[in-house]
Amino acid sequence: MCSSSRTFLLLFPLLLHSFVALVSAQGSNNTSPWQTLSGNPPFVVARGGFSGLFPDSSGIAYNFTLMVSVPDVILWCDVQLTKDEVGICLPDLRLNNATNGANVLAKNRSSVYVVNGVHTEGLFTVDFNSKDLENVTLTQGIYSRPDNFDGNGFAILGPEDVYEQLQPPGLWLNIQHDAFYTQRNLSMRNFVLSVTKRITVNYISSPEVGFLKSISSRINPHKTKLILRALGPDTIEVTTNQTYASLLRNLTFIKTFASGILVPKTYIRPIDGDGYLQPETSLVSDAHKAELEVFASEFYNDLPLSYNYSYDPITEYLSYFDGGRFSVDGVLTDFPISPSAAIDCFTHLDDKAKSQAKPLVISKFGASGDFPACTDLAYSKAISDGVEVLDCPVQMTKDGTPFCMSSINLIYSTKISQTPFINRSKTIPAISSENGIFAFDLTWEEIQGLTPSISNPFSNFTLFRNPRFRNSGKFLTLPDFLALAKNGSSLSGVLIHIENADYLAKEQGLSVIDAVSDSLSKAGYDNQTALKVLIQSPNSPVLIKFKEEKKNYELVYEVDMSISDVLNETVVDIKSFADSVTITKDSVFPENQQFLTGSTNVVTKLQSLNLSVYVETFSDEFVSQAWDFFSDATVEINSYAMGAGIDGIITDFPKTSARYKKNRCLTMKELPNYMIPVQPGSLLQLVTEAYLPPKKAPSPVLGDKDIAEPPLSPVSSKAPPPAGEGGSAASPPAPSRNGQPKLGAGASFLLLNIAILCIVLLPF
Repeated sequence: MCSSSRTFLLLFPLLLHSFVALVSAQGSNNTSPWQTLSGNPPFVVARGGFSGLFPDSSGIAYNFTLMVSVPDVILWCDVQLTKDEVGICLPDLRLNNATNGANVLAKNRSSVYVVNGVHTEGLFTVDFNSKDLENVTLTQGIYSRPDNFDGNGFAILGPEDVYEQLQPPGLWLNIQHDAFYTQRNLSMRNFVLSVTKRITVNYISSPEVGFLKSISSRINPHKTKLILRALGPDTIEVTTNQTYASLLRNLTFIKTFASGILVPKTYIRPIDGDGYLQPETSLVSDAHKAELEVFASEFYNDLPLSYNYSYDPITEYLSYFDGGRFSVDGVLTDFPISPSAAIDCFTHLDDKAKSQAKPLVISKFGASGDFPACTDLAYSKAISDGVEVLDCPVQMTKDGTPFCMSSINLIYSTKISQTPFINRSKTIPAISSENGIFAFDLTWEEIQGLTPSISNPFSNFTLFRNPRFRNSGKFLTLPDFLALAKNGSSLSGVLIHIENADYLAKEQGLSVIDAVSDSLSKAGYDNQTALKVLIQSPNSPVLIKFKEEKKNYELVYEVDMSISDVLNETVVDIKSFADSVTITKDSVFPENQQFLTGSTNVVTKLQSLNLSVYVETFSDEFVSQAWDFFSDATVEINSYAMGAGIDGIITDFPKTSARYKKNRCLTMKELPNYMIPVQPGSLLQLVTEAYLPPKKAPSPVLGDKDIAEPPLSPVSSKAPPPAGEGGSAASPPAPSRNGQPKLGAGASFLLLNIAILCIVLLPF
């Protein structure tokens, strides 16, 4: 319905340049076994195109889908009718959310209609002729997704526009509200029968049995397949007056008018109220026995997944067609790049699949995305996930025991603030401006009694990690960690992280360097080559001290701030005391409001002097990634590994990175388009000036003054101040078996009286 002068194809050359070719091989699909009804790989159906990023049903969304998906991707169009019975692709009956109609059309054109039994107000397509919509453009209708592309003026398209201008491999028309249009004296049936004579439509779906039955005798099943779209299990289907759960128990009836079913993914793999998977249902196998295809819907990279998937969309997709028990015949998704990669690159990989040499997979506090940081559970999970270097940030206890803990401040990784140890909290400006309870103020026995607490770095987005195990596991001493690492079959090394060494030596009389050296020596790490030892620190004097010991350790300098560049002479200085450097993700690909703005030359400069470059921190949660990575951790990893050529990935979800290194697409002569690194800054080029984020000052340049530090202080001969002095409070009693300090008789009596008082005062 749009004129050629407004065609979205104007942006195609830019996209093509930025994200490379349309056509690529589809890997090992010819030889891999599939449990789909056809025996072929499952289809990728792109709902409104790449609607996870661009305005739903826009030209750019459809076009981009073809560029980053499997060659047989199917484009989905939600068909709505205008007052003059022109069909358009729009995700809703109303123009309010997905277009700028509220600003362009007369405000007095808003109406109230009953939709599925609910009085609904808005600008309905049925109240406007197609000519009225010529100046209406598509916008992002989901407010958690970027609206930066809204200024491009993407025209509303019809099914024929999509077909004729793009010639897609497959086209799917979804008819969601036939009954509504019938009530308005508009015939969706006539439109569909007419349009299928003019263009090739591969699939037509509807949640209304009556509509599908009304067209079934007029549709060629060899050309176009009819699909019953199931809504919620308790929702009533308007024709049969049955719930969809009841309808799906009568698959032979569905087979009389349809070739398949489209169901929310939870029909197949249910999720309980706590967000964990339940046993899978038999729906797919039952439908296949009835010769019905099964498509699963509601795949969104940017919504919380079941905790079983650890926020990784690839893992979720694989569970629907690579579990060995069943395979759906297709998935309906807002992010078609992810199932494309899952199908072509990650299916049918076994434990013996060869892993690429780079990048090295280094844990961040173990698998701390799944279990509390630096606990036995986090470390064991990291090893089973295929991590190559297991890390231990070493802290020191009051009685000189080195142990693994993510921070010197115990508040970050334990529930210590909910115990009487809270009386030991204080502020130490030399360490942090924040109040804390510090490891060196507790003995190892006291720390063993603490309850671990999982890290939730994105809780402000209501994204939480594995709540069932949020307080599980136990902490390890450094010797215990080293013993565990020796038995890790996937490991090639251990990384020992050291901070605050000068403060501990000077103010607490504790030598963390000596403790680490002694532990490594006693554990036999000085006399073996099976496991490499990496010593990491943001303090150059620590690495200089280890270099003086002339042991075969890899020394890693941590740059703990974002930088835009590094001076050449500074690289030379770093090389004098380090073998590797750890930098932040922003130091490779700078961001501005979650858009990549380009790339730095930091990696190239460091590697020019044979310094390996490790980058942190890679997390699976979609909010941790720039828009350019499509809310998919694998896309982000691939872009840093192949695009920036980094040597190592530091991650709290090592499974995702370890699996990435085994994907078969990396061995292809020509990379498929969904495994090509993104071009930093190219997405921002598609944003019009009015929608660009405000300019952001570049990060500082790393210079000699940033790495120069005075030599380490000698270890103080004075003992640490006894409890109650120097800011510490008196020691609480020893912990009980539940990890909480025991209360004396007086305290117990006081609590009893308080409890009685509360009961008395509590209103009934």
